[in-house]
Amino acid sequence: MKNPKIETLWTHLHWLTVLAEQGSFTRAAERLDVSKAAMSQKIKEIEMLAGVPLVQRTTRSVRLTDAGLRLVEELRQPFAQIKQSFSGICDSAGPLRGSVRVTAPVAFARQQLVPRITGFLRENPEVRVQLEVSDRLVSLATEGFDLAIRHSDSLPDTHVAWRLCSTETVAVASADYLKRHGMPTSPTELQRHQCLYYPRGTEAPEWSFAAKQGLPGQAEKTRVPVSGPFATNNSESIRDAAAEGLGIALLPDFSAQQALADGRLIEVLPAWRPIGAFADSLYVVRPYAPQVSRAVTEFSRYLRNAFAEGFFIR
Repeated sequence: MKNPKIETLWTHLHWLTVLAEQGSFTRAAERLDVSKAAMSQKIKEIEMLAGVPLVQRTTRSVRLTDAGLRLVEELRQPFAQIKQSFSGICDSAGPLRGSVRVTAPVAFARQQLVPRITGFLRENPEVRVQLEVSDRLVSLATEGFDLAIRHSDSLPDTHVAWRLCSTETVAVASADYLKRHGMPTSPTELQRHQCLYYPRGTEAPEWSFAAKQGLPGQAEKTRVPVSGPFATNNSESIRDAAAEGLGIALLPDFSAQQALADGRLIEVLPAWRPIGAFADSLYVVRPYAPQVSRAVTEFSRYLRNAFAEGFFIR
């Protein structure tokens, strides 16, 4: 038999990969929006042209032969590349459209990210953003996220990351607490105060500070064991407990800024810089991929521009 031009078999080969994926002629035909008879005919034609059986049929299911499995496996990446290339062409035309799945820490998402997402969506009404708010470090690739906001100094090598902005840690307390217990003038005095802290495993809580300039006679760095009635792994909860007068807390600046601005909290030990409690930067992170949708690319760019001048929303 004269071999046909391979170009005439593209449809046959694609339908074979769908059959392998779906495991039945009925489901494969539904997926392709064709009749079951047309599906069966295409597979018979490609088997006849190949000269070897590619599918084992039973009354309940279909299984690919070794030859069929090998062919489908070798076709998987080329067809995925074709789909990606065509999607990229469609994506580049017309207004920005598509979906973006994002995960971000709770406090940062609620206080800083959501107000900026609304601006992006007003500018791009055909984009859909799905935000998961969580303080756990999710696996982007496994859980299907396009982007993550990470408050971390340690980033996976398999991901692409851009620095979103810097962040600082501040020591804070309410005016009521300071009125009752006094304002500490050095980190060592924290040992006699109620401290609200972010737990780090089973380790005894300890805060570290570095002296800012202009502190003659003070040690450059100091570490202080602390204790108090409340610990939690959410900075908003620590902030609210501090605002209620429960004690002194260390907070990321993005979590403390509004409470400092409206007077619910007061900065403590302004001549000292807390170190090691929280990371110094926030990053936008995405899994590595040779091609990325325009919606994901533009959303990343929008966030970097939005946070270029810090956290305060004017």
